[in-house]
Amino acid sequence: MSRQLGKKLVQWIATRTMCTTKELVRSLTVPLKEHEEPLKVLTPDEKRNAVLLRMKEVGIPEDANYVVFLQIEKTNGQPPFFDMFMREHTYLRISLTEKCNFRCLYCMPAEGVPLKPKDKMLTNEEVLKLVKLFASHGIDKIRLTGGEPTIRKDIVQIVEGIASTPGIKDVGITTNGLVLPRFLPDLKNAGLTKINISIDSLERQKFAKMTRRDGFDKVWKSIELARRYFPKVKLNVVVIRRQNENEIVDFVNLTRDRNLDVRFIEFMPFGGNEFTNDQFFGYREMLNLIVEKFRGDVIRLSDSPNDTTKAYKIEGYEGQFGFITSMTDHFCNTCNRLRITADGNLKVCLHGNSEVSLRDKIRGGDTDEQLSEIIQKAVNNKKARHAGMDALKNLPNRPMILIGG
Repeated sequence: MSRQLGKKLVQWIATRTMCTTKELVRSLTVPLKEHEEPLKVLTPDEKRNAVLLRMKEVGIPEDANYVVFLQIEKTNGQPPFFDMFMREHTYLRISLTEKCNFRCLYCMPAEGVPLKPKDKMLTNEEVLKLVKLFASHGIDKIRLTGGEPTIRKDIVQIVEGIASTPGIKDVGITTNGLVLPRFLPDLKNAGLTKINISIDSLERQKFAKMTRRDGFDKVWKSIELARRYFPKVKLNVVVIRRQNENEIVDFVNLTRDRNLDVRFIEFMPFGGNEFTNDQFFGYREMLNLIVEKFRGDVIRLSDSPNDTTKAYKIEGYEGQFGFITSMTDHFCNTCNRLRITADGNLKVCLHGNSEVSLRDKIRGGDTDEQLSEIIQKAVNNKKARHAGMDALKNLPNRPMILIGG
């Protein structure tokens, strides 16, 4: 059996025997004893025998030395964050600010949102402390969101700190691109590896209507500039019926001679965005429009592990496109993402309203070990999937801008 399977097996048993992974690993190093009658509180022997029973079920040798070999292959000294459905979390999205220089229809209520005072936001030091902690548990990909992350004055320093954290392989940013050119060279030099730019229309007037701001030319300039710094640039396009569904083919055509990855995102219900079913335009409708135009030239690509996008391209085109199908074909079963809001709350699911404040725990003096236990408990409560579009419309949740896009 591989070390990876052994690691998952130990974590799987740990979450179901009401003990920490560290306790379980300790118990595995003790000589085996005969099985005793079950008690209300499992003893180390019973925890160990639970592992052996599970090993027997999956055909793994019951050799004591082999059990010791199954100790978690630690990443920077700590076990990964698994949930009760054996999903390992390797991707952390951090919102850096609740502020934004756009007012997009799907993200922020027209009247705006009440912003928390600055002292309630995570500081640079707190962000980097959390990144280091999560990285020690196997998180290797960080994405910075907002609000608009480039509003944060210390954005370059934050990226540099994250990129230099042991274990972190990718540092990405999702931005509206409005002021990106003034930061992009420094962000790249600081260690930024990936970039997503939000643009929901290629028509200037419609762009202004959807963002409630006039900024199309600046955003397009940012896209062209980003192409000089990154081999591939992703464009995020939220599709809303009677707003921009007639531009889907135009966006696909952008990939003809540009190495762009256009991601069409299904409109999702969040607090204050006045979502209605008649505005919803699902990915199958989007794909049908593209197939009607390009016929047999539409090619389905293989998806990467844990990817949220169904990937396609047009034969002979340089770039590609895809669909983020959160509502019509969820990808919850492979979700490896956790989120931290700008005010320091951990959200284990984008569409869940359960949160725990890591900011308060840090400022209250909790140790890294205590923080790790709090995070693992929250991850254990992650559901198998979100409630579905119709239910989500009526469930309380933050506006997207206060979660982090």
